[in-house]
Amino acid sequence: MLVNILFPTLGGLGLFLFGMRMMSDGLQKLAGPRMRHILDRLTTNRVIAVLAGTIITSVIQSSSATTVMTVGLVNAGLMGLKQAIGVVLGANIGTTVTAQIIAFKLTDYALPVIGIGMLIKLLGRSERLRYWGDFLLGFGMVFYGLLVMKHGMGPLRDAPWVSDLFIHFSQTPILGVAVGAVTTMLFQSSSATVGLVMVLASSGVVDFSGAAALVLGDNIGTTITAELAAIGTNVSAKRAARAHTMFNVIGVCIILIIFPWFVRFVDFVTPGDPNLATNGGMSYIARHIANFHTLFNVTNNLLFLPLIGVLVKTVTLLVPGEAEASKFRLKSLDPSILETVSVALDEAKKEVDYMGGEVYNMLTSVEESLLDDKDIDTMLEQVKGMEDTVDLLQKEINTYLTELSRSSATEKESREIFSLLYMVSNLERIGDHCESIAKLCKRKKEFSLVFSEAGLKELGVMYRHTLTYLKTIIDAIQDTPSDLMDRIKGYETRLNEMRVQLRINHMERLKTATCDADAGLIYVDMLTSFEKIGDHAFNIAESLSGVK
Repeated sequence: MLVNILFPTLGGLGLFLFGMRMMSDGLQKLAGPRMRHILDRLTTNRVIAVLAGTIITSVIQSSSATTVMTVGLVNAGLMGLKQAIGVVLGANIGTTVTAQIIAFKLTDYALPVIGIGMLIKLLGRSERLRYWGDFLLGFGMVFYGLLVMKHGMGPLRDAPWVSDLFIHFSQTPILGVAVGAVTTMLFQSSSATVGLVMVLASSGVVDFSGAAALVLGDNIGTTITAELAAIGTNVSAKRAARAHTMFNVIGVCIILIIFPWFVRFVDFVTPGDPNLATNGGMSYIARHIANFHTLFNVTNNLLFLPLIGVLVKTVTLLVPGEAEASKFRLKSLDPSILETVSVALDEAKKEVDYMGGEVYNMLTSVEESLLDDKDIDTMLEQVKGMEDTVDLLQKEINTYLTELSRSSATEKESREIFSLLYMVSNLERIGDHCESIAKLCKRKKEFSLVFSEAGLKELGVMYRHTLTYLKTIIDAIQDTPSDLMDRIKGYETRLNEMRVQLRINHMERLKTATCDADAGLIYVDMLTSFEKIGDHAFNIAESLSGVK
């Protein structure tokens, strides 16, 4: 008896969770660019932030993933606390879309949908078509998993001890809330809990009131994921996670006070009698549960949306400390963001752009010391500090992108990952050459060496050309023009010509004793460093243009 219940229930739950994951992955790959656009356009307007959270969660079918991603972005300094609270509020609404989908009586079509999805996945010629196959395959498995669970739990309906247990949920809602919260914490999926509650209700094991209590607990249990993600993060990220917990817990407490009336209200606005579930009316109680889930979260949003400022002040008191922005951010992003490849890739690209900015600053920092022998010691310390940051960025970005390459990325996303890895390597080498120029300036000062007036003038021309060249490349990292290679070839050709001509001019000055031989060695090394910076910049341009 126990085996007949336990095996189908566990197997059905496994199919359901696997289907949810596959469906979510397919949707993410199909909608990845749109998700990037939503995050990029996110403003401090609380209503837009809520809408963004709702849309993103509806797409990726996981409020936990959205909240963890949001905590990571706050920790990385890429999103403010008010923005984050708005997004997480919206995520609570977005996750109810899953329940609304499950409430449709589609179990009869589960196997045909699985078959169609698998055919599309195997025979689809385009990458996009295969992602639709993933979505349909996952969609079918969700409903087939529900069907298997329902058959497994059917005998529980006739067990007196089970009926007595679940009657307590209706009579004592707080008990149902506790069980729902613990279940969601164990599954790490609010959708799994809601699906399980719907199966229990459709099997006649629990009535609508008891199911409603379990769903309230689900909303508390889902906050544990964000709280776990906030461990080891900065103050702002901890505050975002705490805010999520606060408005879910407070919202549940408010609904518990008016629980009988709220249940009756949902019953009133939802067609059908939920008590007919055991007589073939499964869709009635499923729809009641889905609507309860949605109306609770919409009500909670309406309560807290005007109070976001108050919530920010409250969590600031609960989590004291100064909110400091990270000098580099990628190290602080939670690994869970890797599950959403398109968003993770976009954040990685921003970090590469940030790294490029640091490298460009290294080159601008040497100008006065190089051309006017000013503040050489201060300049060298600044450049060394920036070089340390660049090296650390290279390590963190490489680790991040390598981990990302192991995820379920599309072919296009995989190419972009390896392109970014190539760019990071070249940016780090440019940083090394900038540091070499700074050290050459220091050596020139230590030995009291002087460049000839003509040599210094030519060096200034080459430096400014290299600086413009590098700036063009750095600007193209986030917004690559279609004619980048045509523009860059001119810079690269001119820089190589300069190096050859300036070396010839230098040799002529040595013959006429216009230039000191020891100073000449440093001068030639500087020319080589500029030419190498140009080579690595050209490599980055090729990568941005898809040549490498």
